Amino acid sequence: MNTFNELDLLKELGNIGAGNAATALSQLLNKEITMNVPLAKIVSFNEMMELMGGSDRPVAAVFLRMEGELSGSLFFVLSLEDATKLINQLIPEKEISVDELPSHELGLSALQELGNIISAHYLTALSECIGLTVTPSVPEVTIDMVGAIVVTGLLEISQVSDHSIFIDTELTETTDSQVEKAKGHFFLIPYPDSFEKIVAALGEG
Repeated sequence: MNTFNELDLLKELGNIGAGNAATALSQLLNKEITMNVPLAKIVSFNEMMELMGGSDRPVAAVFLRMEGELSGSLFFVLSLEDATKLINQLIPEKEISVDELPSHELGLSALQELGNIISAHYLTALSECIGLTVTPSVPEVTIDMVGAIVVTGLLEISQVSDHSIFIDTELTETTDSQVEKAKGHFFLIPYPDSFEKIVAALGEG
């Protein structure tokens, strides 16, 4: 993998999912939301940890499992600052600070729903691209160190795989007075047979 053509297709796949997710969020929030994917590539689990900011960095993460003809796990990871920024865009009447985030149930629920919407659109784009069904589980949201999040999420799959599809994601909210940006990282971790199906489909694209 990681040839120019395959990475270009992977990035295009990410942009399709991002565009659909942005439309859904714009309708939900009645705001102008855009999303784009500046980078997409295949990385090892060690590289994945580094891209998240290192094992000791505290982050917000939405985690879900993929089921169906494609199986594996998916993480949507944000810095605490960007997670708080997005939550405050979702529920501006209940503005919170970064320090309040770990114990703020309403904020975490909003973040979970945001991750659910974006993940669903990414997985739909992937499913349509390769012609295989994939169903997301109910997402879980957590605030913890990168190392703890990754170990928990990869406990089973790390025994048989070391590949993650990394999709860099930028979200922009535009209003009459300002432009707010936030950045998140998607890590799609398929089981080996599912990874081979994705690579084969991209190779044919």
